Amino acid sequence: MAGVTFERVAKRYGNVSVIDNLSLDIQDREFMVLVGPSGCGKSTALRMIAGLEEITEGEIRIGEKVVNDLQPKDRDTAMVFQTYALYPHMSVRENMEFGLKIRKMAKEEIKRRVDEAAATLGITQLLDRKPKQLSGGQRQRVALGRAIVRNPAVFLFDEPLSNLDAKLRVQMRAEITKLQQRLQTTAVYVTHDQVEAMTMGTRIAVMNGGKIQQVGTPLEVYDKPANVFVAQFIGTPPMNFFDATLADGGTRLNAGKFSLPVPSGLRSAVAQRDGAKVLVGIRPENVLESSESGRGETARITSTVEIVEPIGHQAIVHARSGDAVVVAAFDAHSMPKVGAQIELVIELDAMHLFDAKSEMRIEST
Repeated sequence: MAGVTFERVAKRYGNVSVIDNLSLDIQDREFMVLVGPSGCGKSTALRMIAGLEEITEGEIRIGEKVVNDLQPKDRDTAMVFQTYALYPHMSVRENMEFGLKIRKMAKEEIKRRVDEAAATLGITQLLDRKPKQLSGGQRQRVALGRAIVRNPAVFLFDEPLSNLDAKLRVQMRAEITKLQQRLQTTAVYVTHDQVEAMTMGTRIAVMNGGKIQQVGTPLEVYDKPANVFVAQFIGTPPMNFFDATLADGGTRLNAGKFSLPVPSGLRSAVAQRDGAKVLVGIRPENVLESSESGRGETARITSTVEIVEPIGHQAIVHARSGDAVVVAAFDAHSMPKVGAQIELVIELDAMHLFDAKSEMRIEST
């Protein structure tokens, strides 16, 4: 088993920078998820671990070994791709055996590994079928099995669930998580889906523009986003934001048509910023109906309902207060009508403040 280390890694195509000064320590037996929007560099970073992309600068280590110049076959990794990449003319067993045969492994050992992986994945009954006879979920299990039989130091997953329907994605992400826990192998998983990242990762690394924005456990990243990008990207529905100016010695937030008190836990951090522009962030689950009392310090604002989105047990309500649109999650049985004037309860202790220029989090002191 082995961890993976990026040390000041860069990847450029001519003058175009895809990865910039990437440093990240992935621990042995950890499930690390690289998450971010399309084009952020996450798949390129994964392919550099595998040796499918050369690095321009820096160093990548698997365990204690520098792998910059090693061929993919010598890196002790196994990769599961977004497309299943199965040989259509081969049976499931032959697909799973192929990589081991190339390495000239003994027939008995090949059979043992394939049978064991098939049993683990519940595809023993499919070993004699061709890929065209399989469903999408079954093909993905075969792709996983082909990686498992390698018994690698590091598993690499490049958006492996993107081609599956929503229900099957939920099932397969649980199976992959259980599989990694059972095998106790280091795993690096790439996805643009923040729900996948939050539910699967031991830690997650949020990427944007070729740079890591924040690394932490899912709860750390959710509760204390490092900047506006992370706060917007992580969470469903996304965090609410509105512009405000600090006033009254850093004790109030003026947001045009309404104002809010600064939470007591943040007042010392903004005491010297009177008159400064900030971005106020509040998650929809911390915006409550007027009948709810809320936790800790609260404040109330009057809003006009613009959109109501029923989603079963909840209704996502978009309400306008001055220039700010605030999204809240209401009980579906008490959702307001479009155009109604409502009072929203803001849980101040859950409020986040970000510097308007740098967009970095203002930490309590």
